[in-house]
Amino acid sequence: MKNLFDLTGRVAIITGGAGFLGPKHAEVIANYGGIPILVDLPRQEPEAKAKSLSETISKTVSGYSADVTQPDQMQGLLDWVLQKYGRIDILINNAANNPKVEATGLTGWARFENFPISIWDEDLNVVLKGSFLCCQIIGSEMARRKSGVILNVASDLAIIGPDQRLYRQEGLADNQQPVKPVTYSVAKSGLIGLTRYLSTYWAASGVRVNAISPGGVYNNQPEEFVQRLTQLIPMGRMADLDEWQGSVLFLVSDASSYITGINLVIDGGRSVW
Repeated sequence: MKNLFDLTGRVAIITGGAGFLGPKHAEVIANYGGIPILVDLPRQEPEAKAKSLSETISKTVSGYSADVTQPDQMQGLLDWVLQKYGRIDILINNAANNPKVEATGLTGWARFENFPISIWDEDLNVVLKGSFLCCQIIGSEMARRKSGVILNVASDLAIIGPDQRLYRQEGLADNQQPVKPVTYSVAKSGLIGLTRYLSTYWAASGVRVNAISPGGVYNNQPEEFVQRLTQLIPMGRMADLDEWQGSVLFLVSDASSYITGINLVIDGGRSVW
């Protein structure tokens, strides 16, 4: 049964790889024999993050600087991976803009009535255009080779609306209350649509396409926010940093060989209430 989760020699591209959860995706893939590649913007220093992670877990982890919204850079990434490793087996579309409302207190401009079109374009470019390009360029190579797995990282806010009460601050007028921006829900919902489309489009080509919709993860949020959120979760807590790893491993490994087109919700039961 252990062989179902064996990723020995499989090469995995992880976009947004140098961010909060990218290294955790890489860690579980590397620990099961895979070769993760952290892809992120140059300012995120994915090569340095990969080197640090490689030393920490004593496994091979690579880094590559690129912008997922640029087709030529994604083609360059694919060419580099094929030249270096000769194959590509897994693509995890993890890149996203996700402003931490609970920490930054986004007010005024983030509200729907005032939301800037420039930020709308930027946020949807990263999540939807970036994932589209990665799938088009890297996924097409998988389809050509008749083998591969794509995992899109969506969100619980792709299937439920944000509860803006979580971010409410005493003393602010209604039109100044911080909110989760509209682009996050729209972009993550779009990822689930992309997942369903490609799961049928490439089913005969040996490429499986699935999504995960995680809930909130502990990340030094203000205590008041944590208390408000945990009251909405049947399990009574947020997720720990490594609690998505089992789901990622399951969906990128042969353990899920007959699964495609699903969205696995990992939210402690929040969306059930």
